[in-house]
Amino acid sequence: MSLNEKPSLYLDDIAVGMQFCSRSAVITEERLKSFALEFDPQPFHLDEEAAQNSLFAGLAASGWHTAAHSHRLFLESVPMANGMVGAGVELSWPTPTRAGDWLRVESRVKEIIPSRSKPDRAIVIMESQTLNQADAVVLKMLSRIVMFKRDSDSPAVADPV
Repeated sequence: MSLNEKPSLYLDDIAVGMQFCSRSAVITEERLKSFALEFDPQPFHLDEEAAQNSLFAGLAASGWHTAAHSHRLFLESVPMANGMVGAGVELSWPTPTRAGDWLRVESRVKEIIPSRSKPDRAIVIMESQTLNQADAVVLKMLSRIVMFKRDSDSPAVADPV
């Protein structure tokens, strides 16, 4: 799915409680290892034998690989107009991601905090979970995102999700 297949969402289009769900995408062993080799070269991400003797008891994706994959799925499922501008994020990894896992992201608008000084925007707090094919949570994410109101030239979205 392309980022352009869904309408772009403005602040005017969302409300607390709205939910979004991404497509599913697989984590391959090749990509798991290549990401780890470049960005997080630790034995439990690169070597099956070393991983067996680790806290993970088997090959595990880097948490940063899980986060990057989750971010892509999140971007696709919540297509914000003018792009997504992050203002902070909290992450936790309750369960390791494994080669062969199919991941999807489920998100919910938790809070909308209007700007006191700039009436055209707000901070939107999004609560997201990345789940694998067994519905185990592999990533929890609390994102603070700057979101803008629609200007007079932007068309309204009939059904934003």
